[in-house]
Amino acid sequence: MRTLFYDVFETDLGWVGLLGSERGIRRSSLPCRSPKECLGDLGAEAEGAARDERRFEGLRQRLSGYLQGRAVDFHDVALDVEDATGFHRRAWAACRSIPRGETRTYKWLAQMAGSPRASRAAGQTMARNRVPIIVPCHRVVGTDGSLRGFGSGAARLDLKRQLLEMEGVGGRLL
Repeated sequence: MRTLFYDVFETDLGWVGLLGSERGIRRSSLPCRSPKECLGDLGAEAEGAARDERRFEGLRQRLSGYLQGRAVDFHDVALDVEDATGFHRRAWAACRSIPRGETRTYKWLAQMAGSPRASRAAGQTMARNRVPIIVPCHRVVGTDGSLRGFGSGAARLDLKRQLLEMEGVGGRLL
């Protein structure tokens, strides 16, 4: 059994939560309205985790900077997601390769994950993304360039649009 650590901190767009182990980040939350909402987004694993602000200090600063609109690279952030399926891990790795300010389609993601006909599965994989922003699922759009997914409701799609606009995507989604 791994020892897990968490932190919840405030950013310009709301509260963000992180959950990790000595191997890497297991979960992160999108900006939330409250610390309690963030803990809920981190899932049941966070219940037994120890709060450790210092463990995540560098990542906290990077995420805060990103959410202020700064160009921040998260490629070097280690993930602890070995318990995910091979397809999920390959799709998340492909998603991490999408450059800032660019988008790719679910079809592209499926191809990069080794299953060219699995666009819907790629969409479900992004819906199950445990580490949003670090795995930039907001950069994945529909084949027609439309914004899809990204949690429930219009507020989450507005956040997806806002993140893409901060990265300079604007009106050119594909």
